[in-house]
Amino acid sequence: MDNSEVFVGLDIGTTSIKALVCENVKGQLKVIGVGIAPSTGLNHGVIVDIDKTAQAISQAVAKAEEKSNLSIKKLIVGLPANYLQMQKVHGMITVASQGQSREIVNQDVIDVAKETLTQNIPPERAVLDLIPTEFSVDGFGGIKDPRGMVSVRLEMKATLYTGPKTILHNTKKAVQRAGYVIKDFVISPIATDFNLLNDGEQDFGTVVIDLGGGQTTTSIVHDHQLKYTFVDPEGGQYVTKDISTVLNTSLKNAERLKLNHGYADQSLADPEAQVNVNVVGKNEPVQFTEEYLSEVIEARMRQIFERIHQRLQSIHAPELPGGVTIIGGGAAMPGVKELAEQYFAGNIKVYVPEQMGIRHPGYATSLALSMYESQLSDVDKLIKQTIQQPDIIESPREEEQQPATNGGRQLVHQWSNEEPQPTRSEKSRSKERKRSEPKKSKHSFGSKLKGMFDNLFD
Repeated sequence: MDNSEVFVGLDIGTTSIKALVCENVKGQLKVIGVGIAPSTGLNHGVIVDIDKTAQAISQAVAKAEEKSNLSIKKLIVGLPANYLQMQKVHGMITVASQGQSREIVNQDVIDVAKETLTQNIPPERAVLDLIPTEFSVDGFGGIKDPRGMVSVRLEMKATLYTGPKTILHNTKKAVQRAGYVIKDFVISPIATDFNLLNDGEQDFGTVVIDLGGGQTTTSIVHDHQLKYTFVDPEGGQYVTKDISTVLNTSLKNAERLKLNHGYADQSLADPEAQVNVNVVGKNEPVQFTEEYLSEVIEARMRQIFERIHQRLQSIHAPELPGGVTIIGGGAAMPGVKELAEQYFAGNIKVYVPEQMGIRHPGYATSLALSMYESQLSDVDKLIKQTIQQPDIIESPREEEQQPATNGGRQLVHQWSNEEPQPTRSEKSRSKERKRSEPKKSKHSFGSKLKGMFDNLFD
C-alpha cells in the first residue's frame, strides 16, 4: 500500500485517545483501522504529564496498527482550541524582476505568506496556523491559487491563529516520545468545521459544539472561516463525577450507568425502570430509577448548555442558518439533541460518521483530521512551510521552489479581542513592514451577523 495515501488522525482527548487510519481510495477516504485507549496525563484537554500521555498514545496507535495491518509512522495530530487567538492579517510582495512582470511560482506564495507573519507575537505564544482567505494579483482579488499568473504585485489576506507554546510543546513531546513523527498539527475545530459540515453550513454559518470528556468546545464557522471558539471547562467527565457523588458509587460504576441507562433529557427516561447500583458501604445493590439517574445527568448538561447559550448571546450571535451541530462522545447520550433544542435556535443535529466501525460521534474529530489532511491543496502546503519545520509537511514539487521554514507550530483556544502590535517575524529582513489594516468582510446575510464577526476581529 502506498503510505502517501494513508492518513492517521490522532485525537488526544481528556478521557480517551483515538487513532484513526484512513486510506485514500480514488479521492474517497476509507477507514481501515481504529485504535482507542484510556487517556492519562491530561486535564481539561491539555497535556500535563508527557510520559503518561505518550504511553496512552502508543497504546491507541498500536491498536490501530493491529486493525489496519500497517506500520504507522506519521500522525496528523489534533490540537485543542484552548486559549486560541485569531486575527486578520495581510501581506504584499513585489513579484516583478527589473521592472518586468513574471509568472508567480511556489516561492512567491511562500514569500507573501511570510509577509503576513510580520506580527509581534508574545514570547509565550506561537503561530499555529495561517489560513488564506484570498490572493490579489495586481489588484484583482478573489483568487485562490495565483501560481502561473503574470504579476507585478502579489497580496494575500489570511487569518492568523496563535496559541500557548506550552500546549504545543507538550503535545509535540508526547507524540515524539511515543515514537511517532508529526505529519501535521491541526486545530481540531478547524478540522471538524471545515470537513464535517456541508458547503452551505460553512458558508451561511453554523455553531459546532464538541461535547468532550474533559471540556466542551464551541466554535462558529461562517463564510468558510473559523470565526469564534469558546472552551467550557466541563464535559462528560463531570457528569460521571456527579453520578458518583449523588449515588455514592465508584467512578467506574458511574460511567457504566451513564452509558447504559442515562438520558440527557430526563423526560425521556422511563420512571418505572429500575437500575441496580453498587453503593459504597453496602453489601447489596441499591435500586434507583432511570428517571432519577437522568435528573442528575440533566442538571450538569443544562449548566453546560446554559453557559454556551450565554456566551453566544454575549457576542450577539444571531440564529445561524446552519443551526447547531453536536459532536464528541457526549453527543451519543440519548436526549442531548432534545435538551439542546431548549437552548439553541435553528436546526439541531448530532453528527455521526457514516463509515463502518466508527458510527459514533466520538470519532468525529479523528476522522475530520484525516479528511483535512487528505484535502490540502498545493497552496495550503506551501503556506504551512512558513509556520512549520520541514519534516512536518510535504510540499508540492517544483524546480524553482526552495525549502522554507519559520519555526514550529502552536496551539490555541479562548477568543481574545487583543491584537498584537506589528513588528518583524523571525525570518524578516532589515526593514520592518507595517501590517496592512484588515478590511471588514463584505460577505454577510444580515447586518447583525456582519457586525458580530467584524467586532470579533476588532
